[in-house]
Amino acid sequence: MNSDNLFAKVAAQLALPAGSHLLIGLSGGVDSVVLLHLLHRLAPQRGWQLSALHVHHGISPNADAWAVFCVRLCAALAIPLQVERVNIAPLRAHGLEAAARKLRHAAFADQHCDFVVLAHHLDDQVETLLLQLLRGAGVRGAAAMPVLGTGATKIVRPLLHSSRQDILEYAAFHQLEWIEDESNLDDDYPRNFLRHQLLPLLGEKFPAYRATLARSTQNFAEASALLDDLARIDATEPLPHPVAKREDIHTLGVSHLQALSLPRAKNLLRYFLYQLGAPMPQAVRLDDMLHQLCAARPDASVCITFGGWQVRRYQGRVYAAPELCEFDSQQRLTWQGEAELAWPALHTRILFNTFKGQGISLAKLQGEPVTLRLRSGGETLRPSVHSATRTLKNLLQEHHILPWQRDRWPLLYCGEQLVAVPGVAIAAGYQTVGEPGLMLRINSYL
Repeated sequence: MNSDNLFAKVAAQLALPAGSHLLIGLSGGVDSVVLLHLLHRLAPQRGWQLSALHVHHGISPNADAWAVFCVRLCAALAIPLQVERVNIAPLRAHGLEAAARKLRHAAFADQHCDFVVLAHHLDDQVETLLLQLLRGAGVRGAAAMPVLGTGATKIVRPLLHSSRQDILEYAAFHQLEWIEDESNLDDDYPRNFLRHQLLPLLGEKFPAYRATLARSTQNFAEASALLDDLARIDATEPLPHPVAKREDIHTLGVSHLQALSLPRAKNLLRYFLYQLGAPMPQAVRLDDMLHQLCAARPDASVCITFGGWQVRRYQGRVYAAPELCEFDSQQRLTWQGEAELAWPALHTRILFNTFKGQGISLAKLQGEPVTLRLRSGGETLRPSVHSATRTLKNLLQEHHILPWQRDRWPLLYCGEQLVAVPGVAIAAGYQTVGEPGLMLRINSYL
């Protein structure tokens, strides 16, 4: 394929609206450099705004030089570039490649753009399929990467139907420069072993293996979509959507799992976890999880931890959320007018909004420090002038705050007076009467 053919192919793949802001994932390798060059040519014709993001993992001793290369390349093309430095150390237990991928995806998700454009190509698709099959993945894991993703972060892969050879030929024709990641030569990495050892042998016997295996990924994708349809039917209730707000609590009825055959129950549970953004548990782990959720006594406390997440059963419902970490029970945060404060005990943010005639009287918060604290025991609050003083324990139970959240729930104090329990109640003596008020809301996971 000559360079004009690759350009025409990518132009046909990218039917994106004029005025769109496209963020390019730029590693500095040949794939992303070619992608940057192609989009730089296309953008004036399509009316797109371009920018780029380089994620600096710090793994290689050459990582700083790679970042400098990307800065110079983007400066020459007048494309704004952001270099995002990430710390891979906390995620090393997941494996170097998986940790780096997770951090890249998180960095892209934090950017303000219409589309994130990545340089995955046909060889990547094939390598990913083989790696997933060797790991024993199900149909979702073996499904094709789509050219245009549908998640909250709209990912576009315009090179997905082009081979690595097509990209190298384009780069040579346009005399492009790029960096070489020395780790790409290390066959200890499974992907590199496939790329350098196995696939060349496969190509000798099956020259069209790329196109053939790519068709298989499409077949897996169709099968995965059908299984998702079946899960939605089996749930008999709305399930979370991938772009649902993370602060929303989504649950799954245990009775729905119990009523299904084992394969369909596993499919429903797997789909529920996927929609929430949880990692997919291994088959043995999923079997054990399903057994614990379905076979436990109605009053049993079930909590299963896997991959940084927790799945719980409570009052006949299944809950799943990122694992709650250890927290400092003595923590106090002082509020000094901020619009939001992080609340690590729940992996949440607390939002502070002002309204006239609603919420906590701002005037009554003057004169004493306003702080957020955790339960220490024995707290009481009078929720209205017409009601009796209530214990915090009873208020949390009545407002269906989940048991594992109660000791982590933020409490707002003015001086030493309990003023409000966000989402639950405001002390009668601190409620507004027509004057400006403060409303607290527990927002999304951090």
